[in-house]
Amino acid sequence: MSPQQEEEKEPEVSDFPKEAPVTEETHTFAENNEKPGPDDEEAAHVDEAEAGEGDDEEVGEEGDKKKKVKLVSPDAPWSERMWEVFTTFWPLGLVAFGGPQAHVAILRDHLVVQRDWLDEEQFTELFAIGQGLPGPTSTQLVISTALSRAGPLGGLMAFFLWNLPGLIVLTTCGVLLAEFIEDPNNPPFWLVGLPPAAISLVFKAAYAFAQKLDSLGVCLSLFSCLIAILINNDDRIRPDASQWVFPTTLAVGGLITFVDHKRANPWSTYSSPSQGWDRDSDETIRRIGIPLWVGGLILCSYIAILVLVIVLVDVYEVENVYLEIFEKMYRIGSIIFGGGQVVLPMLQDEVVPRWMTDETFLQGLGLAQSMPGPLFNFASYLGAVYQGVPGALVAYLGLFGPGVILIFAVVPFWAQLRRFTAFKATLKGVNATAIGLVMAACVILWEAAVHTASDAM
Repeated sequence: MSPQQEEEKEPEVSDFPKEAPVTEETHTFAENNEKPGPDDEEAAHVDEAEAGEGDDEEVGEEGDKKKKVKLVSPDAPWSERMWEVFTTFWPLGLVAFGGPQAHVAILRDHLVVQRDWLDEEQFTELFAIGQGLPGPTSTQLVISTALSRAGPLGGLMAFFLWNLPGLIVLTTCGVLLAEFIEDPNNPPFWLVGLPPAAISLVFKAAYAFAQKLDSLGVCLSLFSCLIAILINNDDRIRPDASQWVFPTTLAVGGLITFVDHKRANPWSTYSSPSQGWDRDSDETIRRIGIPLWVGGLILCSYIAILVLVIVLVDVYEVENVYLEIFEKMYRIGSIIFGGGQVVLPMLQDEVVPRWMTDETFLQGLGLAQSMPGPLFNFASYLGAVYQGVPGALVAYLGLFGPGVILIFAVVPFWAQLRRFTAFKATLKGVNATAIGLVMAACVILWEAAVHTASDAM
């Protein structure tokens, strides 16, 4: 038999995960070599569908062994899809350890491999949206996948379920540390090892990010790294200079790659525009349920909140401690590209020593690194140490707010934005510059956390 004939050969019954029931009529057709009629064909299709629903295991396109769960149709009633989002994400919030890279792997395994919510291309496309926006990338991926399944309320529910365990634990720890640790510079023995352990994970993240950079990306990251170190170690530079230096540095990085991609022989390589998951059907866009004009309104609200809090705090100098917390966190959350580790030097500049000591900051960082969920939950610890439970909630909403608002605003526009090469080129420079801030965090936090040889080990 030729290879072409082998390819055209009909699949055998053994090729399917489970064999369809064999009826007496089937034997009759086989024995008499008669062709089944229309009614019998319809019955056979029903039998095959019922057999497929009982599959326990299936092998994906990339060889992933997946345990089938009871699937809900994408066209099922909204209440069923919301319940599916709830039952999917509440356990994930308890086991999401390991940082952004591990979070993405967990989400792919549960949503692509096991539940068939999305295919690989759709999942990668939604992941790209989070990478192109400020905020916690893995959390934005959680929101966008649930958004594509059950609409805006599904996205919000998935967000809170994903973050809830870390929020509760870190808020509790922040309140207890502020209440019972009398001298933050002389912590009890069971907290001594947390700061060095936290720094080791920052080094690991910086190494993983740096491996993805090309030559131009390395130059941009070193540029931003040196600037961040200079700001934190030069006494002649005011600490609050980071409010405008960090955003300017990120913008310069994006501008450099934008100009470079226009050159005939660019220093870096740039990917071509993608076709995207709405190439063949607008079914996913319809389930998201956010029209373009609503997305534009959400984007305007994000900008309005940012401008309002900055004006109230920095121009009119309104004295309200919770407004101060929200302004700092919302402003920082608006310029964070590249993941949770990027936020560390900015947070340290803002809260140390005004809210807490270096030791207290690093103890909370160690706790945050050991919790499930995104590192942005660290904000709840910082707010709790400073102003108790109300401060924790305000800081939590402030730091997460920009990323959450922007993912809802940008998803409707993404089908148009991703077709522009210039947009992707600019994001490449912004992300490379942000990686330099992670490298700077290694140097800055090392000085604060490592004092002895045992700390270094």
